[in-house]
Amino acid sequence: MTKSAVSKRISSLEDNLGTRLFHRSTRKLVLTESGEEFSDYARNSVYIAQQGITAATLNQGKPKGTLKINAPMTFSRLHLAPHLKEFLDLYPDIKVILSMDDQVVDMIAGAYDVGIRIGELKDSSLIARKLAKCNSVVCASPEYLQQAGIPNTPHDLKDHNCIYYSLFQAGVEWTFFKADKKLKVEPTGNFIVNNSDAICEMLLQGLGICQMPTFIVQRYLNTGQLVPVLANYDLPDHSIFASYPERRHIPEKVKVFIDFLEEKLHSVYWEVDSGKSS
Repeated sequence: MTKSAVSKRISSLEDNLGTRLFHRSTRKLVLTESGEEFSDYARNSVYIAQQGITAATLNQGKPKGTLKINAPMTFSRLHLAPHLKEFLDLYPDIKVILSMDDQVVDMIAGAYDVGIRIGELKDSSLIARKLAKCNSVVCASPEYLQQAGIPNTPHDLKDHNCIYYSLFQAGVEWTFFKADKKLKVEPTGNFIVNNSDAICEMLLQGLGICQMPTFIVQRYLNTGQLVPVLANYDLPDHSIFASYPERRHIPEKVKVFIDFLEEKLHSVYWEVDSGKSS
């Protein structure tokens, strides 16, 4: 930078500060009292900035800090929380804040680092990584089917008490596939709720029929407390995703958590343990 450019920068700074920083003569520049005070603060600022750069460089690649996660309630209880102690043991410098909520929240507004999403992703501003398949099954208790009969086609569901999520109450449809044909039915029933644990409880008590993810009901299918119906029809393919806000540099805490969770879930172990292929 030329001397004239430096002189202009100093003059501009003095104008902004409203005070002189230098005593000027034809031979030399001497700091004024204000200039000496400003110089001390400037040196400290440069030092702090250098320390920050050093710290960021040293910590690069080291998973640490608070990891804020949003995930559906029942999935969190059954398949996320049971793995978190192992994760925290592996990464002791990470603190997890888990928000369990069946409502789809705004990841950016909520300042979440990771969101677990099931089904279709609608927020195009997020980056998503598939963790596992999410298979579903239409099921009911043996007691309910003994009383109400077994539906042979999706259209038979109109004569059954169907339980479903209040989150999808408006225009809810159950979709089935068979021989390249797509069938849609609108379930009706006397119990609508916004929590899958409550739906599962109603199924076990014999209230009706529901389409449920196997990660929730497979254990009850294994014991015979629930039985599948319409098994000769295919259901839509869904997946379990980890989503996170789009960033140029993904924090290491986010990377290691998603890697860890994919390793735990990709086998769809709740079905593998039952002998069912995923």
